[in-house]
Amino acid sequence: MKFLFENESFSFETLRTAGFANYGGADLGEVIVTARGIPEGDETAWLKQWEATANRVAAIGERSLAAGHLISAREAFLRASNYYRTAEFFKRAAPIGDIDVARLSGRSTQTFIQAVQLLDSPFEIVDIPYENTTLPGYLFLVDNSGKPRPTIIYNNGFDSTQEESYFAIGAAALRRGYNVLAFDGPGQGAALRAAKITFRHDWENVLSPVIDFALTRKEIARDQIALFGYSLGGYLVARAAAFDHRPAALILDDGLLDFHFAFEHMLPPFLLSWIDERQDERADAVLQLLMSMKTGARWAIQNGMWTFGVTSPSEFVRQSRRYTLAGIADDIRTATLVLNAENDQFLKGQPQAIYALLNAPKKLVTLTEAEGAGEHCHMGAMSLAHQTIFDWLDDTLSDRG
Repeated sequence: MKFLFENESFSFETLRTAGFANYGGADLGEVIVTARGIPEGDETAWLKQWEATANRVAAIGERSLAAGHLISAREAFLRASNYYRTAEFFKRAAPIGDIDVARLSGRSTQTFIQAVQLLDSPFEIVDIPYENTTLPGYLFLVDNSGKPRPTIIYNNGFDSTQEESYFAIGAAALRRGYNVLAFDGPGQGAALRAAKITFRHDWENVLSPVIDFALTRKEIARDQIALFGYSLGGYLVARAAAFDHRPAALILDDGLLDFHFAFEHMLPPFLLSWIDERQDERADAVLQLLMSMKTGARWAIQNGMWTFGVTSPSEFVRQSRRYTLAGIADDIRTATLVLNAENDQFLKGQPQAIYALLNAPKKLVTLTEAEGAGEHCHMGAMSLAHQTIFDWLDDTLSDRG
């Protein structure tokens, strides 16, 4: 589904940004006029135009805040945070130490916190114990009653941040009486940018400490915790659930059995063979050529090298093989909703693959192009996706009770 751009990556990321409008993360007119100033495939213009829009909208927030117009300030800061995240998205050639990456991600976080501190419901910045450090997190509560409530633990994907959690699931959850605990894990958000902690495939060692933390909070009902995995998070939470059986429900948006499948879909067989055989000089030369020609391939490989903490394209592709649920999917005991996007350009067929291996109570739901929901993670159709998720979750938790 093309949206404002012919370039597939620009189209999808613009749809992603615009799709958060129904939770205050964008105004459609702002998205359209910003996109109008960006030539096809021009990543420099992408950053410049989205940052300019973000700056303008953030300034609205500051003026409204100073004048005591708190709702207007909140709305502007939410949009600005999403636009700053979008501006930074393609800046991946050398992100470590990149001043643009630091500035834009910092502003996305800053404006987000300014916004959610103005919510009508409680919000906390939390530090989650993890190994010899902590992971940054946000806790959104339905109210300040202290009553234990069902709670969503939001898990990022390959490129998302805990700020995105509010639009991806948080606002919808709060409206329905669910608390939300979001965090940046290894390879994600501030854990990557500030602490330089990179991805790991054995995510049970990440998510179990998050669940431990959740259970220290009186506001979180111990037997009504649901794990929500967003994009690559669909693999990560499922991996964790194979080892930690405390959660009551598992939501895979979308389902993912094997992350390496994305590269099997993207790369020719001869190149995959070279990578497996560690013929990296030859393989990297072809990968660099591919990256020079395709925005999506360039971004995916550059982002992967950064988030996985590796120095060559070939090594990133090899490392992706570790991210598979083969052999452990049948250890998942948690009731699971597997979402499938009909036209997923990254992981088509993967939801069906993981669904087939699950022995736990399970449901597979395909959201379609005809419904406007066929894109990866159902971008542009958040209301339909959330209706599907929460209707199932309400019924699942009710059945447990």
